[in-house]
This record gives sequence, structure tokens and C-alpha cells, in this order.
Amino acid sequence: MTTITAAGFRTIVRRSKGGQQVEPKLDPQLDPQLKPLPVWYFAFEGVLGAAYDLTKADSRLTPVVIGVAVVNAVISFTVLGKRRKLVKSMLKNQRTRAIAIGLLALRFGVHILIGLMGTAVSGATGHFALATLMACSTVAMLWFDQRVSFRALGLSTQR
Repeated sequence: MTTITAAGFRTIVRRSKGGQQVEPKLDPQLDPQLKPLPVWYFAFEGVLGAAYDLTKADSRLTPVVIGVAVVNAVISFTVLGKRRKLVKSMLKNQRTRAIAIGLLALRFGVHILIGLMGTAVSGATGHFALATLMACSTVAMLWFDQRVSFRALGLSTQR
């Protein structure tokens, strides 16, 4: 027997003598009816990932970013209450931490690369472009992390 951990959940995989994988047995603590978080939820995270560049591009967007953060918190505690365990485990997951570090590395890497080219991001257009890059990267990476976790656990990735 092998134990696979993904997104903080465990599943037990039994292997036959030939090394072929037999049907995974889910951890009793794991709800087999667990559904993945919708992509629109990750869009909130994308806005938060782009917050720095959005506020640098136009300071009038600061209340909007704060509003999105508040709406994100409210949705997390109410609408997605049943999935709270999934959200918490994704936040504690090593792969999710790697994504956060990767996003920070992307931000610093882009600024270093632009600096090496002898220029800097100073205009609104440049900041909006970086905000779009950061938002899209955040959404894509979190969606992919969730999908990999669900597949490793043998859960359906369909909503």
C-alpha cells in the first residue's frame, strides 16, 4: 500500500503484485463528493496577485482592490463554507507555497530583466500589463494545483 498526499488530503493506493495500480481507496476523512473550487474564485486571488501593479497604475483602484479582498473573504466564509477544508489544505500545501514563491520570483524577475534592459516600469500601461501577467499567472497556477491535487486523490475534477 502507498499513501499519496495531495492538497493536505491522503488517499491510499493499493498495488497488485505486478506493480499495477488498483483502484484508490480514499481517506475516510475525505468527502468523496468534494467538488473543485470554481475558476471564478481564483479570479479573486488573481486580482489580489495583481494588486501592487493595479494600485501603481492608478491609485484610484486601491478601494477596488480592498473591496475585492473583502468580497473574497466573505465568499470564502459563506458561499464556499462547505469547501473550507479544501481551501485551508490548499493554502497549507507545499505546492501552493511553491506557487506563491514562484509568483514572487516572476515579479522580481520581470523587474530585474526590465532593469537590465535599461528601463523601468513607470507608466500606467506597463503596470497594467504586469498586473495582467500576474493575475493570469495566479489563476492558472492555482487552477492547475487544484486539478493535480484532485487527480492524485482520484476525485472528479468536474463541478
